[in-house]
Amino acid sequence: MSDSASGGDQRPLGVFDSGLGGLTVVHALREALPNESIIYLGDTARVPYGTRSPSTVIRYARACARVLVERKVKALIVACNTVSAVAVEVLRAELDMPVIGVVAPGALAAVRAAEEVADRTGGPPPKIGVLGTAGTIASGAYSREVQKLSTRLEVVGQAAPLLVPLVEEGWLEGEVPELAVRRYIEALLNAGAGVVVLGCTHYPLLRPVVEKVLIELVGHPIPVVDSALAAGEAVCGLLQDGGIPAASRLDLSGATIQLLVTDQPVGFQRSADLFLGEHTPTVEQIDLGAG
Repeated sequence: MSDSASGGDQRPLGVFDSGLGGLTVVHALREALPNESIIYLGDTARVPYGTRSPSTVIRYARACARVLVERKVKALIVACNTVSAVAVEVLRAELDMPVIGVVAPGALAAVRAAEEVADRTGGPPPKIGVLGTAGTIASGAYSREVQKLSTRLEVVGQAAPLLVPLVEEGWLEGEVPELAVRRYIEALLNAGAGVVVLGCTHYPLLRPVVEKVLIELVGHPIPVVDSALAAGEAVCGLLQDGGIPAASRLDLSGATIQLLVTDQPVGFQRSADLFLGEHTPTVEQIDLGAG
C-alpha cells in the first residue's frame, strides 16, 4: 500500500519474462529508478516462449501475472516481446493496474532512430529490421506499432530462434554466437534494414556481437535499438507523469529487489549477479501450478 510517511507508493514494480532475458529490463529500471523496489519472475521452467502458440503464451502470461499481483505489485512490466506481442491487451483488460509491454516502446525508439538517419543523410528513412522470436515476428506486432507512429516506415522481421538458447546458456561471445547472429543479420540487411531492433529482451546480452557483425557486414555502425532499455524509459516516463505512483525514499537502501524463478535457481543466481552488477538476494524457486 502507499507509504504515508514518505508520501510515495512503496509497493514494488512487478517484472516477468520467460527466463533471464528480462534482467535487461530490471537493470535499466535499477539504473534509472533507484528508489523503486522490484519483484522479478523468470519462468525458467518453460523458456522459451517464442516457439509457443498464442493461446499457450496467454496462459503462461496469466500465471506469471497472478503471482506478481498476489505479491502486491503496483504495476506490471512485461519484459518479454512474445508476451507483449500477443497477451498485453489481455492482461490490461483483466488487471486493475498499469501493464507495460516492450513492443510499443521498442517501436517508438526504432521510429526515432530511423528518422534520425533520414535527417542525417537527407534521404528517405531506412527500413526497420526486427530480430525476434518466431512468435513475435509472426504476430506482426512491431509492424502494427510502427504504423501507428509513421505510415512511411517499413518493418522487416527475422525470427532468430537460436539466440535465446545461446543467452540462457551464457554463450555470449565467440565463433558460435557470431555465426548465428551473422545468419540472421544478413537476412535483415538483404531485406533493406538500416535500423536493427533487438526484439527480444534476451538479445541485448548479445548486443556487442550484433554490433560487431553489423560493422563487418556494412562497414560502419548502424543504429541498434534495445527494446529492454526502451521499456525501462517508458516506465520512467509513467512514474514521472503519475501514470504509475512513484516511491519516495530518502534512504535508497530501502529499495529492494526480489528474484523468483520456476526452475534452476542456482544457475539463475549466477547470471543475475553477473548481469545486474551487484550482489543479488537468494533466488526463490516457486511453482506456478496449473497456469
